[in-house]
Amino acid sequence: MRTLSDVTIDELIAAARGGSQRATGRLLSFVESPRRGEVLDALGPVTSARVLGITGPPGAGKSTTVGALVGAYRAGGKRVAVLAVDPSSPYSGGALLGDRIRMAAHINDPDVLIRSVATRGHLGGLAAAVPAAITLLSALGYDLVILETVGVGQSEIEIAAVADPTVVVLNPGAGDAIQAAKAGLLEVADIVVVNKADRDGADQTVRDLRGETDVPILKLIAAQNVGITEFVDAIDTHHRADTPRRRSARARSQILSLAQTLLRNHPDLDRLADSVATGAEDAYTAAERLFAADVSEGRSSIRRDI
Repeated sequence: MRTLSDVTIDELIAAARGGSQRATGRLLSFVESPRRGEVLDALGPVTSARVLGITGPPGAGKSTTVGALVGAYRAGGKRVAVLAVDPSSPYSGGALLGDRIRMAAHINDPDVLIRSVATRGHLGGLAAAVPAAITLLSALGYDLVILETVGVGQSEIEIAAVADPTVVVLNPGAGDAIQAAKAGLLEVADIVVVNKADRDGADQTVRDLRGETDVPILKLIAAQNVGITEFVDAIDTHHRADTPRRRSARARSQILSLAQTLLRNHPDLDRLADSVATGAEDAYTAAERLFAADVSEGRSSIRRDI
């Protein structure tokens, strides 16, 4: 009897399109491996699903917010995938979100996929495999991909390279508005949500935020589904306002981010670094040589190498 390990990628894609979560999981594992290119080639041209990014500081209630959003979009008949980007954990098949109470209601829904993705040393907050995972999930018929990042610092702003809109979730008080501004989160925010808005200080936090950003600011009590309808409306309004210029800017940021990782992993980097350290050549020349070597080697295999 054949097992999943015996079937071809084309067969896995067919099984995943037929509703097999196991096949989908296997394909997602492949896009985090050297077989990423094989999967992407087998998919052919794909129209991307909508991608929603959720970021913010730890404890802001991002997972609760994601859980509420999943419920709202499922009520509208949308198939939803959630990718939780973890900076250190191994690929865990969704345990990062799967054990959380707000997501538990969706675990057995065949039209909801919940998956954890480790960054695996990528410079920014997103795993290098995330763009490929989005392409795969789009090809498998998911209408919306939600990216939840762990919210630990400056690297989180990389979510804006693939998501539209990018939502920053904050809490009332505790200087969250100012800290988010200092961390650069508000620079990439398309929508800001003040979660746990039943707590003291919510209105003041909104006022503080209005002094830092001109994007829509919403109050939310995600644990009680209060404000979720308005939140979904704001997301949909933003999506309708998207333009080719903004899509091109996101694609440019994504390419530059992945290219930076490719160069960081280049086999000549250590040798060139030693050459600069000993004074044999300057950093400008070394940088040009590194880039030239990368191009001459035809390392368009970036989708496999990072």
